[in-house]
Amino acid sequence: MPPKNRFAELLPEITAWRRDFHEHPELLFDVHRTAARVAELCRSFGCDEVTEGIGRTGVVAMIRGRTNSSGRVIGLRADMDALPIKEQTGVPYASKTPGKMHACGHDGHTAMLLGAAKYLAETRNFDGTVVCIFQPAEEGGGGGREMVQDGLIKHWKIDEVYGMHNMPGIPVGQFAIRPGAMMAAADQFEIVVTGKGGHAAKPHDCIDTTVVAAHIIVAIQTIVSRNTDPMQQLVISVCTVETDSPAHNVIPQEVKMKGTVRTLDGKLQDFVEKRLAEVVEGTALALGARADIHYQRGYPVTVNAEENTDYAAEVARQVSGHCDTNTPPLMGAEDFSFMLNERPGAYIFVGNGDTAMVHHPAYNFDDQVIPFGSSWYAGMAEARMPIA
Repeated sequence: MPPKNRFAELLPEITAWRRDFHEHPELLFDVHRTAARVAELCRSFGCDEVTEGIGRTGVVAMIRGRTNSSGRVIGLRADMDALPIKEQTGVPYASKTPGKMHACGHDGHTAMLLGAAKYLAETRNFDGTVVCIFQPAEEGGGGGREMVQDGLIKHWKIDEVYGMHNMPGIPVGQFAIRPGAMMAAADQFEIVVTGKGGHAAKPHDCIDTTVVAAHIIVAIQTIVSRNTDPMQQLVISVCTVETDSPAHNVIPQEVKMKGTVRTLDGKLQDFVEKRLAEVVEGTALALGARADIHYQRGYPVTVNAEENTDYAAEVARQVSGHCDTNTPPLMGAEDFSFMLNERPGAYIFVGNGDTAMVHHPAYNFDDQVIPFGSSWYAGMAEARMPIA
């Protein structure tokens, strides 16, 4: 079936919500205006319960079905936060906050879930309970983790949880998903190399930390090329290098480096954390220096349960007629993973068409995606909790 007719009727209204969010982007947990507007709208729809302040600034809206013989609870999640990017779209509803913009489409995700909430509150054509989850701080703040720790899953007794993200490059209205690892774990590390600083004209009297750092950067890549099965996917990137002296004629005493590790497998993640320390410390020692590494786990791997992937794909096919069920995994990360670690579920991409990629200053969410995304959210509730 195509998108639900009701969403064609609601498209102007949902689009207005989306563009209002776009004009007023907010970062991380500071989504106070957005969250307040979400809560206000959910109450106006007649949602049975609307709870604010979950995971600091998240909003949870509960909608009871026409019946509840199943006793099931399905969670539907959207993220609300924007990015610290100066917008270059040129649209009339561009960001009114310099240096902040919705460059990842979370304005669209929030609007689509609001549209689904309105429809579900009107029709209640399901047997059970829907929990609409509006999450802050996906862009690095771990809002998903905060909501889980705040009792999201246990308090609302959620059985399954589903999320969605728009994806440029996929035609508008088409969907893509895969079972298993969908997006990578994202860890970060900081390395401090300490040597013996001195005059650049007398390197023999120094332990040159820039040379040591360069060797470490190269040696780290052998973890990918020589320590890891080529059939596994691994990214290790050293992204910043900073010395303690800006002078052209000083060999620095200390060099700091920061980077990221991306993996799609928990065992590989454990191995890399251990091996990275061995390579970094050993390389420095071989060159007469010392290196200290601080490794911090970030978002876990986003893993779609196989059975729930099938459920999500079937609803996507009903909505659009097309769902790629073998889309390649991405090495980007997503904190919806914290919710999927608690309950089975799935994360799906919906096409945003031929637009700039997410996190680009010219990116914009395509409002024609709304009927497809809202239909999928609503369809998941109706399909997983059908009226007898």
